[in-house]
Amino acid sequence: MNVPGPRRTPLSTSLDRLRLRLTAWYVGTFFVILALLGVGMFASITRKFDSELDASLRDATRELIRVARVRDSTAIGSAPVLFDVIRDPHIPGRELFLADTLGRSNGATLDPWLRDLSRDAWRNRAIDRVHNAGADRLLRAHGEAFVLPHGGVFVAIAVADEIELEDRYASLIAAFGVSALVAIVLVAAGGWLLARQSTAPVEEAFSHMRRFMADAAHELRTPLTVVRARAEVALQRAREPSEYVEALRGIERESTRIGRLVEDLLMLARADAGERPIERQRVFLDDIVLDAAEAARVIADRRVVRLEVADFEEAPVFGDQALLRQLVMILLDNAIKFTRTNGVVRVQVLSNTATVRLVVTDDGTGIHPDQLPHVFDRFYRGDPSRTRGESLGDGFDGAGLGLSIAQWIATEHNGTITIESEPGQGTRVAVQFPRIDGDAVSSS
Repeated sequence: MNVPGPRRTPLSTSLDRLRLRLTAWYVGTFFVILALLGVGMFASITRKFDSELDASLRDATRELIRVARVRDSTAIGSAPVLFDVIRDPHIPGRELFLADTLGRSNGATLDPWLRDLSRDAWRNRAIDRVHNAGADRLLRAHGEAFVLPHGGVFVAIAVADEIELEDRYASLIAAFGVSALVAIVLVAAGGWLLARQSTAPVEEAFSHMRRFMADAAHELRTPLTVVRARAEVALQRAREPSEYVEALRGIERESTRIGRLVEDLLMLARADAGERPIERQRVFLDDIVLDAAEAARVIADRRVVRLEVADFEEAPVFGDQALLRQLVMILLDNAIKFTRTNGVVRVQVLSNTATVRLVVTDDGTGIHPDQLPHVFDRFYRGDPSRTRGESLGDGFDGAGLGLSIAQWIATEHNGTITIESEPGQGTRVAVQFPRIDGDAVSSS
């Protein structure tokens, strides 16, 4: 039985093509760099070799001149004896010639290219020349004119056979080729891994967007279904005015919840895009928390939960007053909603010279340790007991967006938010901000 593999989405296929193109660019770029490096390296080696070969030929001609002058001092006027010096300095791989001004060596005429070289050397004192001898042979020569102590002008010539670079450095070329091939394979593998790493955030972002849209559609579908159902029931037959009023009130409640959910979604979308303006100024967190606690006390009393305002210290921070109030409302909303009847929610504002802390604790149902890492995920509601309930209006309304918004607000204010909880033992949420002293300039 064939088991079908995981279904590939158009996004996965597009990303794979993108990774292949990126890998091809990596390999192509590296290949060009490697080719340029190889050409440059071999050009440098060739220049160095030619330079060393020319220096060797110059040394050979100077040695030939030295021997000629010594021989001239002992055998004046004896040309055959003088020309015999070309056999005395034995230099392996070098042909030596001692030519007169007519281009003859020991009475014999030199090859045409050597005659031309000797005449040019006589006119220019010294000259280098390369001669193509055919059959892939290159002859490199150096000629230098000199005057003997007892008269007479001669040209000392040294010739060497310049072997092709591929023959001289065959092993080096082979090693470089193998190394280049291995390097290209490694770059291809590394480029593929790098492409996967670089496109992983894109894939994750698209996946996150798909989940976000699916969750948003799911959250909106339920209240919209309720609104439509109430309207359909109300229109099925004639009813008393009080029944129409009740139906309209239900529609209003669901519409209000839809509106809040849409506002939260819009805020998160603008926050992700960096388009949510933040009006920053010096504010006091303790005043903001007191104001939010007064608003939350109405819902706490309705749910028979005691809201205690405990330690309060002056806490100046630099931030957006409206966003900070929304953060406090979200935390109080969660604490009240998930606290048992006759339970207690306690809020504190603590301050020292460097930081300001907002702490909200409750003795409610708590959160399981497996769920704690996910509480800031959007639309996450891990506890089945977390059903929709009455909300404070500014915060979390059962859609799983409240803590995501709270975390974004804390992060935008250079703060951190942490949650500690035990099932059945309640939850403690702490938000820490940097403290500021003195006047701060408002900014956006």
